[in-house]
Amino acid sequence: MNMLKRIGRSCRPLLAIALALILALAPVSTVWARSGGRIGGGSFRAPTFSAPRSIGPRSAPVYPSGGYGGGFGFPLLLPFFWGGGGGGLFTLLLLIGAGSFLVRTLRSAADSEDGDDPTGLRDPQVTVAQVKVGLLSSARQLQKDINTLALESDTQSPEGLSQLLQNVSLSLMRYSDYWVYGHAEAGKLPLSRAESLFYQASLQERSKFSIESLSNRNNQLHRAAQPQPALAGASDGIPEVGEYLVVTLLVAYRGGSGTLPVVNSVAELRQCLMQLASLSAERVVAIEVLWTPQLEGDTLSADALLTEYPEMRLL
Repeated sequence: MNMLKRIGRSCRPLLAIALALILALAPVSTVWARSGGRIGGGSFRAPTFSAPRSIGPRSAPVYPSGGYGGGFGFPLLLPFFWGGGGGGLFTLLLLIGAGSFLVRTLRSAADSEDGDDPTGLRDPQVTVAQVKVGLLSSARQLQKDINTLALESDTQSPEGLSQLLQNVSLSLMRYSDYWVYGHAEAGKLPLSRAESLFYQASLQERSKFSIESLSNRNNQLHRAAQPQPALAGASDGIPEVGEYLVVTLLVAYRGGSGTLPVVNSVAELRQCLMQLASLSAERVVAIEVLWTPQLEGDTLSADALLTEYPEMRLL
């Protein structure tokens, strides 16, 4: 037994050297099989969520010399000193009105602390939608198109984000012949909770990348200082079989039903993309497009796709 242990210890350096040689001599696509890209922007604190101004008639002005058109304080105290301090029915009505006002104010404050917002002005409802498309890696031009969008898109304005969403959705639909897997889900919830859910979903997708090789977030462009591997199989023109490209759309927007069709077919996946692509810039809160692999010579194996994206269904 001791002899076996000594042999095992002596073999460890050889095993480490062998592993290093395997990694060094392995195909480039295997080494880079987790590159990913990210495009997006938006803010969950946009001023568009403030309560709308009233366009009705203005309230009556406050008259410091005694008018009863508005104000709180002086008109209420005036009857106590009117004509020497007699109360009377008018004073009683004013006291009842003031008490009712105080009760409503305290109740509104309590509802605000409890998170009750029946009007939806302080914490409006936001829909968070997620659509994933798994394509055959032979759709290499789509990968190039998304890389170009990452470099050229305006990800800081609502109009730019809306245009990005349309461009990515249209690009995906042009390559529907390459669709193999799909998934869609959506939920409607208050703005404060939607922000947490949106970025949690984004982090979950980004954690599947070994390297975020290209990113454009709010017009902040970052590219990893890594050499791009040569495209495997490009010399003989043979498409790579059994390897995939995954594109994920994360969209937060105001309004909507908060639902997306359950994806079991190409038609249902197309319907989901068209529903998101039709969103106007005024409704967009935040958008992120994530895709892997990002590097042109990188690939995603079938085993990796099924392991990392178990929610995706075969179309």
